[in-house]
Amino acid sequence: MPHAAPRLKSLVEQLLGTPLPVRIRAWDGSQAGPPGAPTLVVRNRRAVRRLLWKPGELGLARAWVAGDLDIEGDLYAALDLMAGLVWERGEDARTLTQALRDPEVRAAARGLFALAGPPLPPAPPREEVRRPRRHLHTKRSDKRAISHHYDVGNDFYEIVLGPSMVYSCAYWPAPESEGGTLETAQRDKLELISRKLDLKPGRRLLDVGCGWGSMAIHAAREHGVRVVGITLSQEQAAYARKRVADEGLTDRVEIRVQDYRDVTDGPYDAISSIGMAEHVGADRYLEYATDLHHLLKPGGRLLNHQIARRPERDESAYQVDEFIDAYVFPDGELAPVGTTVTQLERAGFEVRDVESIREHYALTLRRWVANLEADWARAVRLTSPGRARVWRLYMAASALAFERSRIGVNQVLAIRTPESGDSGMPLRSRTWN
Repeated sequence: MPHAAPRLKSLVEQLLGTPLPVRIRAWDGSQAGPPGAPTLVVRNRRAVRRLLWKPGELGLARAWVAGDLDIEGDLYAALDLMAGLVWERGEDARTLTQALRDPEVRAAARGLFALAGPPLPPAPPREEVRRPRRHLHTKRSDKRAISHHYDVGNDFYEIVLGPSMVYSCAYWPAPESEGGTLETAQRDKLELISRKLDLKPGRRLLDVGCGWGSMAIHAAREHGVRVVGITLSQEQAAYARKRVADEGLTDRVEIRVQDYRDVTDGPYDAISSIGMAEHVGADRYLEYATDLHHLLKPGGRLLNHQIARRPERDESAYQVDEFIDAYVFPDGELAPVGTTVTQLERAGFEVRDVESIREHYALTLRRWVANLEADWARAVRLTSPGRARVWRLYMAASALAFERSRIGVNQVLAIRTPESGDSGMPLRSRTWN
């Protein structure tokens, strides 16, 4: 009689010290767990070996990417239920070492090893980045990390992002409004940034981390500015240059493959950095802020659009998310918004406005997931089954993280204030409902 699922459920609950909130279906067809709950499908014994050799988030991620684990039912509901077991066990949760002092837990671990089969560790999926976790953020390592994330095929990103080709949080209408599209919300975000930067004909804009050129094109076409967009991705640059040419904007928009540390042709009237600063790293952030400050003319504005995490009680204890570091954003780091503001001020900026648009990112990510799921077979053909699974998991889990306020996203408007102190800002820059 098939028994793997009940056995697996019992052993895992003994190890974790808490009931499993999801149902399990194992490789032998057996099932166990709450009826009606989302189902964690354990396709083979290799999935169990992955978790035993790498307990926690990375082991689960490897099993998911390799296709050893799957979820049937509502993906968001399943991730939400499992978050407390994997991502939110908290400072008081028992460590594995402490737990194994308990004879019953040791017996459960032995049972899992017996259930898992041959004890050799499975090789990580080929989509995993294989390199030392040093986060040096040199020009060479940053270029390699950016290439891993962005040079996976522009056709794939067209599926996920849609026609706007904007890979950052959109700006949605009020929740009671119906019928808003992703493309409209992304256009509204680009226009919001343009207004905050006070873009006007003839001014110069530097777009740091320009992606596929959407901000550069919008600023030049709608506001008559001259734009330099920089990226470290060859594929992004080629795509952006073609879009610029198709729009007839080659006289106003230049796309470069260039590191922000190598830009020397300032001053600029405005700088936009949209979803790029997460790649900079804590050790380099003051350098990044200082470089941008030097590139602005007095009175020039910076719009820094950046994901933020909650602060740690002990900031030295902060660790980069294992799954995202290994599969999504190698060397990416998040900082609390207060730290970002402090670093910008240390570089000489006057911070004039901080706007949180956290809920907007959750809405954006859910649209991206829907786009991916709607064209799944083609996305797999363009990349790989593992890569498509990485993106589905990453975006769905991120949507929940924004919804639950585990992470946020902020637009920080800062000025290189001239010696006169005249900021050029209106007395009331925002209207509150």
